[in-house]
Amino acid sequence: MSKDTITVNGRNYAWPKKPVVVVCIDGSEPAYIEEAIKMGVMPYMEKALAGGADLRADCVVPSFTNPNNLSIVTGQPPKVHGICGNYFYDTENDEEVMMNDPRFLQVPTIFKAFFDEGAKIAVVTAKDKLRTLLGNGLDVTSGRAICFSSEKSADATMAENGIDDAASWIGREVPSVYSAELSEFIFACGVKLMDEFAPDLMYLSTTDYIQHKHAPGTPVANDFYAMLDKYMTELDARGAVIALTADHGMKPKFDDAGEPDVIFLQDLFDEWLGEGNSRVILPITDPYVVHHGALGSFATAYVPEDRRDEIIAKLKDVDGIMESLSREEGCAKFELPENRTGDIIIVSTTNKVLGTSVSRHDLTALKEPLRSHGGISEQRVPLLCNRPVGDFVSKEGKRNFDIFDMALNYAEA
Repeated sequence: MSKDTITVNGRNYAWPKKPVVVVCIDGSEPAYIEEAIKMGVMPYMEKALAGGADLRADCVVPSFTNPNNLSIVTGQPPKVHGICGNYFYDTENDEEVMMNDPRFLQVPTIFKAFFDEGAKIAVVTAKDKLRTLLGNGLDVTSGRAICFSSEKSADATMAENGIDDAASWIGREVPSVYSAELSEFIFACGVKLMDEFAPDLMYLSTTDYIQHKHAPGTPVANDFYAMLDKYMTELDARGAVIALTADHGMKPKFDDAGEPDVIFLQDLFDEWLGEGNSRVILPITDPYVVHHGALGSFATAYVPEDRRDEIIAKLKDVDGIMESLSREEGCAKFELPENRTGDIIIVSTTNKVLGTSVSRHDLTALKEPLRSHGGISEQRVPLLCNRPVGDFVSKEGKRNFDIFDMALNYAEA
């Protein structure tokens, strides 16, 4: 069963003539692939991009994992799908919560729309924090949908994931959540799923553990991209249209001494407003903080209404602050939902990060100089395809969440 065109969230997508694989490479600043190709470690991508599409696009700000993965799989910005951070302050229930529950997702995914019309869907993600959001609405008991994470692959069941014990199925140990192998596991599963499950659409979403620790062109980074190149070769050999992008870029965020260059906002606000009169939220926060210490370049804050204009003005004078905006200004600029955003939106400059209080960040696990994301400076990402994409090349204002439009509507089958 199939249709010529599927409409979801106000956009039209052609039914795939070949298997379509969309890859989200977490934290893949464009320079990673550029340097790896220059060093000769990505021979497949070098050839594929020469004949296909080697484009650049902007991701969603805040340039974090959950907002951007959900934009990619819904084709819309956070003001439409509702996921504006990894973490937010639920004002109705007065609690700070992870934004990884499907109840926070306001629209269907592209996967669900295609699944409902008869397509076979496969989704493999690195960390389990994304799985339930990406797989929302898929009936994994149908035999036409599989959705699991590398992290919890050994716990996968037919009832929850459409596959039993994915770790045994692929014949690999479950990798550490802090490893490059967590991403390699995804690609190995992708190739086997292509052989045994034959999905119409497949989505592979990696972790940015390597990108947080290693700059573009360094040996470890190049090893990671050489591994990626090998699996893309295998997927191409199976006839797939392959499109790649990133959820966000990655920049160095340390000072001349190699220490994280941090503006501790809660300490600043306590000095200006008194303790207990404000709340700083860091939407980068998630259970996996070893590689970034919950330090990114985007924050929101709740402050007394009669002091907001004063605080916004004070922040503009702080060295390292790129933007301090009211909720209304910031949500309009970054396409965010106002009901899940603080009174003030703060963005730091390229090499600075934003924290809460000195006492609330344990940075002892950071073994290398900090690299992180979240701001406008990490907005530029690759948008690549192994096939020519025709008129898509000349489209203005490309976003990473145009990738399914590119792969399904423009890529030569």
